[in-house]
Amino acid sequence: METNKHNVGILYAIGAYACWGLFPIFWKQLDHIPILEIVMQRMVWSYLLIIGLIVVMGQFRPFISYLKQPQLLARLFIASLLMSLNWAVFIWAVNDGQVVESSLGYFINPLFSVLLGVVFFSERLRAVQSLAVFIAFIGVASLVINHGKLPMVSLTLAITFSLYGVIKKTVSVPATHGMAIETLFMFVPAVGYVFYLSNTGQSHWGQSTNTDVLFILSGLFTLIPLVLFALAAKKISLTALGMTQYLAPFSQLAIGVFIYHEPFGSERMLAFSLVWCALFIYSVDQIIHQRKKSRHARAASAL
Repeated sequence: METNKHNVGILYAIGAYACWGLFPIFWKQLDHIPILEIVMQRMVWSYLLIIGLIVVMGQFRPFISYLKQPQLLARLFIASLLMSLNWAVFIWAVNDGQVVESSLGYFINPLFSVLLGVVFFSERLRAVQSLAVFIAFIGVASLVINHGKLPMVSLTLAITFSLYGVIKKTVSVPATHGMAIETLFMFVPAVGYVFYLSNTGQSHWGQSTNTDVLFILSGLFTLIPLVLFALAAKKISLTALGMTQYLAPFSQLAIGVFIYHEPFGSERMLAFSLVWCALFIYSVDQIIHQRKKSRHARAASAL
């Protein structure tokens, strides 16, 4: 039974990260639309679909109860701002031909999360973790040296998503409820902006059935991986969940190089190789550490 539960959980996780990995192909279909309009439409449809799911699940009353907690709302408001910035930068990067650089952001994200754990939660880095972070730093530094500038897209995506994770770690709220509250904060300004575009004749809504469908699907494709991720988190360990997360940036990298033919020369290969090496070291250390914790827990329970 446990094996079946784990296998189903792995499938959910793969489904979630596969969806996130294929996002560049979806957003490319909207590259004729201004980025701000795409983000606002995504906010509108994400909120409508998520709140609809909550109602269907019979969870609307618990959802309302979270709206009466000021401290929770303050933290989720910050999470909403970080999420909005992350969405905007990612969509802009994809439609600006920077899929490869955006994938790097999600590769280095776990290592940023480790550093933020030290800063915000006083977590101590193990020696191997410190080595992994240092190797990843060398990888990013090599890009700076070779190109003469910081990989701002990669760093912005990694920092905003890592900070988003920090905020989410400090709140206790179901994934769908948290997402609904986060999108609720942006729903009113998003609707206002959509109406402004419509009244000034700048809106792309209603101009093409294909575009309208894509706008609606932007909300659906936001919801589907979120639900799959939430289901996976209940069935498999954080280690297993963490290992599958690399499916998304690897997919994005492959899409950028092989479908959209973005450059991937020796400089980028060196940087990515160093980051991948860092992630391999970090992941192996995590697996060993988790196994040790499990053994100690079993030994303690046996006493």
